[in-house]
Amino acid sequence: MSIRILVLAAAFAAAAPALAQKPEVFAASGAAIRGYDPVAYFTESKPVKGDAKHTHQWKGATWRFASAANRDAFAAAPEKYAPQYGGYCAYGVAGGYTVSTVPEAWSVREGKLYLNYSAGVQRDWLKDPAGYVRKADANWPKALQR
Repeated sequence: MSIRILVLAAAFAAAAPALAQKPEVFAASGAAIRGYDPVAYFTESKPVKGDAKHTHQWKGATWRFASAANRDAFAAAPEKYAPQYGGYCAYGVAGGYTVSTVPEAWSVREGKLYLNYSAGVQRDWLKDPAGYVRKADANWPKALQR
């Protein structure tokens, strides 16, 4: 009986890393959106590098901002400015998995920020954004478990 318990314990221990869930927010290099300011996508219509002097903690990630005003706007309404799907590639989430993103591959659609893995992936995403949003919404947050 004790051998069975040891075998089961070893099997669960080996499987634990595979069962681990990814963080809710993609934060490469210790910062969400690779350190870019999420508010700037809306106010300046372009990616703007954030400053380590202006940060906010939300959902386990550090968010950087180009100004104190942008930080304060985000802190007051993070869901309004944060990228969808925790900043993971929206096209990837539509396919049921999580993939990293680059700040330069982005779009704002119906008041929401979407990020993509690359400019090439973004071109595919832009062929049917409404369809991909429907698929990604259905897959989120389950995709974090893959």
